[in-house]
Amino acid sequence: MSDKVYKLIEITGTSSVGLEEAIQTAITKAAKSVRNLRWFEVIETRGAIDGDKVAQWQVTLKIGFSLDD
Repeated sequence: MSDKVYKLIEITGTSSVGLEEAIQTAITKAAKSVRNLRWFEVIETRGAIDGDKVAQWQVTLKIGFSLDD
C-alpha cells in the first residue's frame, strides 16, 4: 500500500430537518464533483430562527479527499 496525499475543502450544508441531514446534503453534493472523499470534520454549527422555532440548520465541514496517484 502506498502513502497517500490528501487535500481539504470547506463547505456548508443546510437542512430544515436537522444536523445529520445538513451533513449528508453537503457530502452528497461534494461527491458529485470531487472524487476519493475519505473523511469529514464538523467545524461549525449554526442555525436560523423563524419566530420561536429553528427554521434551518447550517453545518460547515472540512472534507478530506485523497489525490490521484
